[in-house]
Amino acid sequence: MKRIVVTGAGGGIGAALARRFAADGARVVVNDLDADAANRVADEIGGLAVPGDAADEDHVRNLVETAWTELGGIDLFCSNAGVLSSGDENTPDAQWQRDFGVNVMSHVYVTRALLPRWLDTGEPKRLLITVSAAGLLSLLGSATYSVTKHAALAYAEWLRATYAHRGLIVQALCPQGVRTDMLTRGNADGSGSAALLAQGALAPEEVADKVAAALGGTGFLILPHEEVAEFYRLRATDPDRWLGGMNKMQRGFEGAK
Repeated sequence: MKRIVVTGAGGGIGAALARRFAADGARVVVNDLDADAANRVADEIGGLAVPGDAADEDHVRNLVETAWTELGGIDLFCSNAGVLSSGDENTPDAQWQRDFGVNVMSHVYVTRALLPRWLDTGEPKRLLITVSAAGLLSLLGSATYSVTKHAALAYAEWLRATYAHRGLIVQALCPQGVRTDMLTRGNADGSGSAALLAQGALAPEEVADKVAAALGGTGFLILPHEEVAEFYRLRATDPDRWLGGMNKMQRGFEGAK
């Protein structure tokens, strides 16, 4: 995979992925809403910056067109952009819409632009969707993140089930805590979940290493935190017990305030 696009690559996991791919010899297009951040990472790795909003279909179409022209094609697209905000059922509609746009529709826009170019070409193409362990489990303190990440996982599953026989390899990256600005902001918001995730948080570079290894295969779930597999199993096989445990944590967070 020598021609790669990474969204949300101005920092965090996205920047770590871009650096790792470039170090492995790939040509990388760096996308981020923050143009300065995208340019910094691109300059560092010798890549191409194409700033833009992953939640805007016109921007995504331009990103794909530009990357395709400059690289002569795309072998791997890392749909990595994401946002996290705290909140509950009273979170304003505008926040729900923004989070749904970035965490779900960005992936839809990528596939609208890429699949007509990728399917049935005779050469496997790979789409990596950064979901989060919240898509497999949940995240106390953020209704929007939990809901939209579940939706992102569902879309990734649907893509894999629908297009695997036509040359599309879809993989879902589902880390727990990662030491990024997103986690730092969660701690600043006073989220008990963010504080809990910070205890076992990985560096973005560690996540990038796990991704690089997983891209050698076709496994759907990429779980940098191995314990997530057991949590996911418990959620599926004994949901009452799992939900009881989650509510116990919620009560603990509330008691700590």
